[in-house]
Amino acid sequence: MTGTSPSGMELFDVHRLRLVEGEAPMLPAELEAVRDQAWETAVAANPALFDGPVVACAELQWEEPDTLFLRWAAVTYRHYALRRVPGGGALPSLFVNAIQPTDDGRVVVARMSRATAAPGRWQLPGGSVEPPRDGGALDEEALSGQAARELAEEVGVEVKPDELRLWAATRGGNFSVGLTYLAPALPEAELSNRFAAVAAAERAAGHEPELAEIAFVASPHELAGLTGPHADYVEPLVRRYAEAVLRRGV
Repeated sequence: MTGTSPSGMELFDVHRLRLVEGEAPMLPAELEAVRDQAWETAVAANPALFDGPVVACAELQWEEPDTLFLRWAAVTYRHYALRRVPGGGALPSLFVNAIQPTDDGRVVVARMSRATAAPGRWQLPGGSVEPPRDGGALDEEALSGQAARELAEEVGVEVKPDELRLWAATRGGNFSVGLTYLAPALPEAELSNRFAAVAAAERAAGHEPELAEIAFVASPHELAGLTGPHADYVEPLVRRYAEAVLRRGV
C-alpha cells in the first residue's frame, strides 16, 4: 500500500527487502570540481559535516506487493553536494530510523544538536545507512542491526536487531529513502532515564550529544507544537502510528 502526504512525502507498507549492490555514477572531472567546491562551501557554513562513507539509493522498485527492491551504491557524504549543483544528478540518500513507542502509545521524537548536519531538526532516532565492512553483506539483517545501533547510541535503548520489525518505507525530499523499524514499547520514565544517561556519558567524554533532547508525542497535533524544523517523514509516520494505536493494530 502506498500513500502520499500533503507535503508530497510517500509512505509505503513494506515487509521484505531485497538489496543488490550497484555503482555510483562516474562524474566528469569538471562536475567533480564543481561538486568539491560546493562541498567545501557547505563545510565552511557547517563544520559538523564530514565526508564519511554512506550508502545511496541507485534504484527502488516493487517486486511483490510487500517486497521492496533496492539497488545501493557506496558513496561519501560529499556526493550529496551535487544537490547544490544544477543538473548534478545526486543519487537519493538511504537511511534507517525507528519508531520507539512508550507503553501508553506515544512516540519518541528527537531534536538534533548544534553539532550535527541538521541542527535543531526534529526527527526519529536514526541515521544514514553505512556500507558493509570486511566483506559483509548489506541485507535485511544488516539494516535492522544499523537501526538497533542508532537506537542504542542516540537514545540508550539496547534492543536486538531481530526485535525490530520493518514497519514502513518513506520517500521524500531529494527522493531520499527511509526504512522505518518498530521497536518494542517501553515506559516513558525508562526512556527518559536511558536518554539522560547516554547524553551525560557523551558530555563526560567531552562530546556534545547528537541529540539535544527528546519528546513524546501521541499525535500529529502534538508534533506540530514542537518548535523548529521537522524532517519531512516525521508527521506521516507519527500519524500512521497514532492511527494504528486507535485501531489497536500495532
